[in-house]
Amino acid sequence: MAAMADSVVSDQQRSGSGQTVPSRGPYIAVITNRSTNLVIRGFMLFSIGVFLALVLNLLQVQRNVTLFPPDVISSIFSSAWWVPPCCGTASAIIGLLYPCIDSRLGEPHKFKREWSSVMRCVAVFVGINHASAKVDFANNVQLSLTLAALSIGLWWTFDRSRSGFGLGVVIALLATLSTQLLVYNGVFQYTSPDFLYIRSWLPCIFFAGVITMGNIGRQLALYECRLMSEKTHQD
Repeated sequence: MAAMADSVVSDQQRSGSGQTVPSRGPYIAVITNRSTNLVIRGFMLFSIGVFLALVLNLLQVQRNVTLFPPDVISSIFSSAWWVPPCCGTASAIIGLLYPCIDSRLGEPHKFKREWSSVMRCVAVFVGINHASAKVDFANNVQLSLTLAALSIGLWWTFDRSRSGFGLGVVIALLATLSTQLLVYNGVFQYTSPDFLYIRSWLPCIFFAGVITMGNIGRQLALYECRLMSEKTHQD
C-alpha cells in the first residue's frame, strides 16, 4: 500500500497554488519540443497540400483546362505523379514561413485565429479554384478580374496583414514564373492560354492558395505556442 501511494504521488505535479494536477506524460513533452513540433507541422502541411493538389488538379484536368502527356497521367487522380509532392512541399514551406515572418517582424497575427475561420478560408479557396474550372465567362479577362477580386477578398476576410499580402504576391509571381517555364519546356500545357503560355487567372489561384496555407500554418503555430505557454506555466 505504501508503494502504491508513493507511485500515485510521483505521477502528480503540484502547481503554485498547492493543488495537485495530473502529469501530462511523455506525449505532451514531445509535442512541446520545438524541433519535433516543426517536423509535425511540416508533415501536416505537406499532407494538406498533397490532398488539395489531388482534388483541385482533378477539376482542372476533367475540364481540360490543363493537359498532361498521356504517359505521365495517374489513372486514379488524373494527375502527373510529381504534382502532389511539389504542391505538398510548397505548402509546407509556405505554412512554416508565414508564422516565422510574423515572429521576425514582431507582429503576431491575431485576426480570426480559430479553426472555424481556417476551415472557411479553405472552403473559399476551393470555391475559387472550382470557379476557374467550371464557371463560364464571356472571355478570360472577365474571369481573371473576377478571380482577382475573390482572391483579394479572401485575403481581406481571413488575413488582412501586410506581410501576408506581400508574401502572397511574391510567392504567386514566383509560382507563375515556374509554371511558365514548365509549360514552355513541354511538361504540360494549358488550353486557350492568354498570358504567354498559361491562363491569366493562374496568379490569382496561386495567391489564394498561399493565403490559405499561410492561415493553416499560423493556426498550427498558434497551437504550438499555447502548448509551450501551458508547459512553462506548469513548470
